Amino acid sequence: MVRPPRIEYEGACYHVTSRGNDRQAVFFSNRDYRKFLGYLAAAKEKFGCVIHAYVLMTNHYHLVVETPRPNLGRVMHFLNGSYTIYVNVKHRRGGHLFQGRFKALIVDRDACLLELTRYIHLNPVRTSLVERPETYPYSSYRTYLSAESEELVTPEPTWALINDQPYRARQRYGHFVGSALGTLLPNPLEKPYGGLIVGLVTSQGLTP
Repeated sequence: MVRPPRIEYEGACYHVTSRGNDRQAVFFSNRDYRKFLGYLAAAKEKFGCVIHAYVLMTNHYHLVVETPRPNLGRVMHFLNGSYTIYVNVKHRRGGHLFQGRFKALIVDRDACLLELTRYIHLNPVRTSLVERPETYPYSSYRTYLSAESEELVTPEPTWALINDQPYRARQRYGHFVGSALGTLLPNPLEKPYGGLIVGLVTSQGLTP
């Protein structure tokens, strides 16, 4: 099967995911989660990318990444490569940690960012790891609700789609995510256009 082309350009926004080989675990301890986030912060500093949202699950992770420079491949090579070396040394294992290439879909920010970040932040709830997303420690959701800034995550573009005042935007985003608890919402990643682009999705649960 021919691999789809990797499209990179200035200002591109992506949903990125990478899974463990045979869906096996890639995070084995709290230290591993923290170490991965450290490499993610280093990638942001080194390559100038913007991290809109993330969630780290046991055997995979989701990121929403924007690249002011056309360098997603370099970002991911650094991130997955650095973390694989760390895991192999710490846990005395060898070989590949992640299954094949990372997967990346281009995201239409204005059309899809709200639904996509909600989908990501609710991942631990859908998989029954927690009952509420704010109790899961390895996602960016609590940053979205907090008045305190965090160097790793940039929630402001998502907030701006809700309200131009950060305080109101944080409140409304929390209600927006909470409105999906116990409901089955469309997956914003289903049927990407041309297999590469996530486009228009109507946000449900966001009131004027």
